[in-house]
Amino acid sequence: QVQLVESGGGVVQAGGSLRLSCLASGRIFSRYVMGWFRQAPGKEREFVAAFSWNGDSTYYTDSVKGRFTISRDNAKTTVYLLMNSLRPEDTAVYYCAARAPGTGSSWNVDSYDYWGQGTQVTVSS
Repeated sequence: QVQLVESGGGVVQAGGSLRLSCLASGRIFSRYVMGWFRQAPGKEREFVAAFSWNGDSTYYTDSVKGRFTISRDNAKTTVYLLMNSLRPEDTAVYYCAARAPGTGSSWNVDSYDYWGQGTQVTVSS
């Protein structure tokens, strides 16, 4: 089992920044592929950013490329999502997720085995 707890959400004006954190506990953190997803009201959960299965690459949905950065600190068993130049359309509940390597794909929500409870990000115009 892997437990994930997100933090760092909040209300920010358009153009501002936030850094989300996801603290993982349980099985060996470094072995898991980590990703971030988000879900806006009335919409399906969507991919935001993730690591490749071996951690050598990162993937981003087109709308956040150049603005968001995913990173991880294995010593702290934490994955981060730095969000710059935030837009009102970035408003959503953001979820951290973990999956075993070698299964599925980093951008597919159904590939992930473990999820956090989510943290709300609200961007005002």
